[in-house]
Amino acid sequence: MNSGSENFIKALQSVSERVDRALEHWLPAPSPQTSGRLNEAVRYSALAGGKRIRPALCLMIAEKNCEQSEAALRAGCAFELIHAYSLIHDDLPAMDDDDYRRGKPTNHKVFGEAVAILAGDSLLTLAFEWFAGLAQYGVSAEKTVEIVRLAAQAAGHVGMVGGQMLDLTFERRETDLATLETIHRQKTGALIKAPMQVGAIIAGFQPDDCRIIEDFAGKIGLLFQIRDDLLDVEGDLTQLGKQVGRDAVLGKTTFPGLLGLQAARDYARKTLNEAHALLQELSQPLPLLADMAEFIYYRQK
Repeated sequence: MNSGSENFIKALQSVSERVDRALEHWLPAPSPQTSGRLNEAVRYSALAGGKRIRPALCLMIAEKNCEQSEAALRAGCAFELIHAYSLIHDDLPAMDDDDYRRGKPTNHKVFGEAVAILAGDSLLTLAFEWFAGLAQYGVSAEKTVEIVRLAAQAAGHVGMVGGQMLDLTFERRETDLATLETIHRQKTGALIKAPMQVGAIIAGFQPDDCRIIEDFAGKIGLLFQIRDDLLDVEGDLTQLGKQVGRDAVLGKTTFPGLLGLQAARDYARKTLNEAHALLQELSQPLPLLADMAEFIYYRQK
């Protein structure tokens, strides 16, 4: 780990604490009513910890001038709900069939498959309720509509869901590098890119800087997935909080599997360097983004 990673970890810890407090406050509370079990399942996954990378990306860009933004916090938390929903559904027996997530039994192992599916559905729809209500935090109607559009694309058939479908389609089949990148640009990268785009919209970035941030986010999303694939080979359950070696068991094509272990490491380094080069084009420095790139490259979980 280098100094950039350490800087980002400190900033991420501060953001994570804000996100955790906000989610604790904003999520529906468990109750003895019919929906009580559902709310309990929703909170189980949404409050299960994790790195909170997506809300952090939104906040770190929106709060570039060190002024706290409730709008960015709300939007960032909405992206975290989408992420939590995706993990619940991804862990189901019909998908990756995982027993552990973040060191705890997966949602369906605790609440059953039916409740887990409904919890995921509830998180996704609640996320869009939060996006649509950004006007109460000072976001214009025009910007709110654009934010909803970006979030829907990132989560939907041209984003995460479409990427998941491609991932399933190419299980146990030969895949080339271009196809693998397309899968992960949608499956993983889309929900890395969108929070950064939304942060830039809330902060009022100029169009040229928005374009650079979008390109940078694409590199970071790819880097995140390459590192994820490497950790599935080199990591362990204690560090990762989830089973390792699952990609090979499921017959998924990964960067190490396609390129070889060392070549995948080299590809990660190349992607990191390209991300750093993009940041040099910004009209204003955003050092935390460079630190974040280093964190993703060096992360062990």
